[in-house]
Amino acid sequence: MQALALFDLDNTLLPIDSDVSWAQFLVDRNVVNAQWYSQRNDYFYAQYCAGTLDIYEFLDFQLAPLAQHPRSQLLAWREEFMRDVIRPQIHPPARELVRQHQQEGALCAIVTATNSFITGPIAREFHVEHLIATEIEIGADGNFTGKPAGLPSFREGKVTRVEQWLALQGLGLSDFSESWFYSDSMNDLPLLARVGSPVAVNPDSRLRAHAQAQGWDVLDLFQRTESTGD
Repeated sequence: MQALALFDLDNTLLPIDSDVSWAQFLVDRNVVNAQWYSQRNDYFYAQYCAGTLDIYEFLDFQLAPLAQHPRSQLLAWREEFMRDVIRPQIHPPARELVRQHQQEGALCAIVTATNSFITGPIAREFHVEHLIATEIEIGADGNFTGKPAGLPSFREGKVTRVEQWLALQGLGLSDFSESWFYSDSMNDLPLLARVGSPVAVNPDSRLRAHAQAQGWDVLDLFQRTESTGD
C-alpha cells in the first residue's frame, strides 16, 4: 500500500510566513498604503498565532490587492517575490524532507491556508505536484475578484479539502499504509489528529508542549522566532 505525506508550508517547509511576506512585499513596493496595510497585516498575524483568526475577514484583506491589478502585473510581482523573498528561504533540510518521502514512493501534497496564487510556484520549487491551498475566485474578465472560491484550506477546512482531493482519486485517509502531516501550528490540530504520524515541525511553544504530551515526533528544521500572540 502507498503512503501519504502532507506538508504545511509557512513556518514548516519555509522559515517564514509567505502570506505575511507577500503583504510586506506589496508594502515595500508602495502597491498598498504602507502604514494601514502593515498594521492590518500584524493584526491578522497575531490572531493567527493566537488561534483566533477569522479566515474570511482575513481573506477580504489579503485578497483585495489581487483584484485591483491586472493578472500580467500580478505575475510580474510574483516572480520578483519568488526571486527576492521565497527562493532564498528554501533551505536544504526542508527540500530533503520532501525528497525523502518522494523517493520512498509516498503520495505528497502541500496543504496550506495561503492562497494558490502565492503558493503555486512555491510548491513547484519543492517539486510537489499536488497543492491544496485556498483558491481565489476569477471573474469573467479572467482577473481575480478578491474573494475566495470554495472552502478555505484552514483548520477543519484542511481536513475537508484533503478528503475531497483524495476522493477524486478514489481514495480516503484510511487507504494508506502510513500517513504523515508536518506542521508548525496549533491551527492544524484537526488534520494532525487525522493522520497516523503527526509531526510538529519548528513548533511554537504551545504546539511543542501538545506534541510532547501526545507522544508525537518533533522536528526542528530551523530556528524558530516566537511571534507575538503565541
